[in-house]
Amino acid sequence: MTARPDTATQHVTALTHHGQGRLADGTLVPRVLPGEDISPRPDGSWRIVTPSPDRVAAPCPHFNACGGCAMQHASDPLVADWKAGIVRGALAGQGIEGEVAGVLSSPPQSRRRARLAARRLKKGALLGFHARASDTVVDNPQCRILTPGLMALRPALLDLVQMAAPRSREIGLMLTDSPAGADVVVEEGRDLDVGLRQDAAAWAAAAGVARFTWNNELVALHHGPWQPMGRARVVPPPGAFLQATREGEAALVAVVRGALQGASRVADLFAGVGTFTLPLAESAEVHAVEGEGSMLEALQKGWRGAPGLHRVTTETRDLFRRPLEVADLKAFDAVVIDPPRAGAETQVRALAEARVPVVAYVSCNPASFARDAKALLAAGYCMDPITVVDQFRWSTHVELATRFSLT
Repeated sequence: MTARPDTATQHVTALTHHGQGRLADGTLVPRVLPGEDISPRPDGSWRIVTPSPDRVAAPCPHFNACGGCAMQHASDPLVADWKAGIVRGALAGQGIEGEVAGVLSSPPQSRRRARLAARRLKKGALLGFHARASDTVVDNPQCRILTPGLMALRPALLDLVQMAAPRSREIGLMLTDSPAGADVVVEEGRDLDVGLRQDAAAWAAAAGVARFTWNNELVALHHGPWQPMGRARVVPPPGAFLQATREGEAALVAVVRGALQGASRVADLFAGVGTFTLPLAESAEVHAVEGEGSMLEALQKGWRGAPGLHRVTTETRDLFRRPLEVADLKAFDAVVIDPPRAGAETQVRALAEARVPVVAYVSCNPASFARDAKALLAAGYCMDPITVVDQFRWSTHVELATRFSLT
């Protein structure tokens, strides 16, 4: 149910997991907070009559228009409590009582990886996130979530948009900050011809980016855009998944390392480019399983270049279609699993059947995590308190990590 005008002042009773305020009649209103009284305006928007003590001034001037953030109007403690509540609510939906150990939030201007939308104009360009529930691109020259390194690249990116974008449609720019410089990927750009390829290479040199890819074609590689992973340096493939902030990644790695302390033979499922594999290899042998072979190649190169690590083996395997079976899992005394939003229902059943002693579970979806947690608990596992990691500051996104162990 969406917001609709009414004649009377109404009370906001709760906040949904999408960050919308719920009124007593079920109406949903964006950018209001629990406990506030609001009244309708003639244009269908809402006026805050009695503000919550947790209402704050949004730090970003683009907040009212931009859909990149949903919760800049709320205090940090409220957002932390709300995100912890989302996790507790998902567990309760599966009949589980779970404890949240804490909420670790990444600071402003820490987002190192983001996909921005862009449009070419008759004069200039638009570059930013979409407006809420819209395909309108909101220009965001004072964005408060991207790293300073990515924001410093903005003038050059606007020039790139004028070069890469056709007038008829939007393009995407996947940006990743790295210690070696930015990794820039153009998505759905104009077709490269000889002249445009030369112009693109010249742009990359002038902008000082580490790597530049256009419609899956490598245009320039000045430096490998490496990321630190434990003792290793990994150069992910262009556009590859990476934890959104260094602080968030460090928090998740700390939970996983603590959960698997003492393990000697570990399987890392949905391993990606080695976010957990390589730190864990400092104290254990690790078998990394991932569906994308290019990501495992990057992981292996990072491992070979790092001194003093234990043996790391890799396996390219679609764990949704071919999960590791019970016989495979018997070789490991611990598993870390970090599935996509859908979770890993079939793989978790195999983990439970194999009685793997310790499972470190990292999730970006409390609902699918709760479903998988229920299966492990039913098999006799105990669940540690959950650490909530808020990498996507001011958003509705929630990540978490915890340990399951057999009694």
